[in-house]
Amino acid sequence: MEEKKLPFTGREKIRFNVPPFTGREYEYVRQAVENQKICGDGEFTKKASRWFEEKTGTAKCLMTTSCTHATELAAILADIKPGDEIIMPSYTFVSTANAFVLRGGVPVFVDIRPDTMNIDEKQIEAAITEKTKAIVPVHYAGVACEMDTIMDIAKRHNLLVIEDAAQGVMASYKGKALGSIGDYGCYSFHETKNYSMGEGGALLIRDREHVERAEIIREKGTDRSKYFRGQVDKYRWQEFGSSYLPSELNVAYLYAQLEMADQINEARLARWNEYYKLLTPLAQAGKIELPVVPEGCVHNAHMFYIKTADEHERQELINYLKERDILAVYHYVPLHSAPAGIKYGRFNGEDVYTTKESERLLRLPMYYGLTAEETAFVADQVKEFYGR
Repeated sequence: MEEKKLPFTGREKIRFNVPPFTGREYEYVRQAVENQKICGDGEFTKKASRWFEEKTGTAKCLMTTSCTHATELAAILADIKPGDEIIMPSYTFVSTANAFVLRGGVPVFVDIRPDTMNIDEKQIEAAITEKTKAIVPVHYAGVACEMDTIMDIAKRHNLLVIEDAAQGVMASYKGKALGSIGDYGCYSFHETKNYSMGEGGALLIRDREHVERAEIIREKGTDRSKYFRGQVDKYRWQEFGSSYLPSELNVAYLYAQLEMADQINEARLARWNEYYKLLTPLAQAGKIELPVVPEGCVHNAHMFYIKTADEHERQELINYLKERDILAVYHYVPLHSAPAGIKYGRFNGEDVYTTKESERLLRLPMYYGLTAEETAFVADQVKEFYGR
């Protein structure tokens, strides 16, 4: 059920994000407590895993404590070793790179496309060396990268593809769920995501042959999962691993939202479409640029952003909206310009769009429960800023 609100008057503060909430979360967390099974892989974790496997068509979904840990798990499964190179965009969250740097890998950043803010698939092949091990496309704002081209490059060069689909739950590319196309896919259920358990994630495994090892690494390097299924009489330490299992309490909270995933998705898309319609006149006048969703991509309204003329104008608009109790924010500082990015990685080719476009992008409030009246008010304030 959607949160009931009093009529919007324009005097209330509009937050950038409100964690999704359906009302069933309390009941399911209580059930988990009453089941007396609040550690990992309980009833709700199994339900959530099956939900994602059925939704994405992947061989296995392993729930994790975060998307960061899902990506770390993928890096271990990819056998990343010191000196191995991993191609990725610089315009992404630090976890995309950290997961591989922790294994001694070297992030090789390439430029992004200015239309989708995704990795420019045309720049990938030039970045490949004899040390390249994997490509990590990041589906920004739930809009898919050009996966046919990326998968073709990976196949020809014998590279793994690990999808950072942190923002991509319920989005697709040519009918395929984001996260299910590459060898591995990583989801996030942070409180800022479309579906949330506060902190949490999931690893999608495309091919069944990799499932057993993934289970072992996720369970501290033991075959404990097999033991609980009755496949072995006792579990033993098989190889190195760590503890990537989320609390059953967290997944119970998430599962309440998965049951209403379509409703949440439709509500977010409605707000996204309203923003787009209301702000189109500004875009047609050349004042701003609006998001682009290429043909064949079905997005999930993870965010609604606009692009201003430059960084100075963006800050002026942020301040203008803040004075009107609207919180709008920028996003990533490109990793290759950060101290750790300089230390651990390198940029291949020319930074034509990454820095320039990142300095123009501004995210408007977007969450489940945002009303049509609030969306219209935000859009009106943006239009007033440009009409001054």
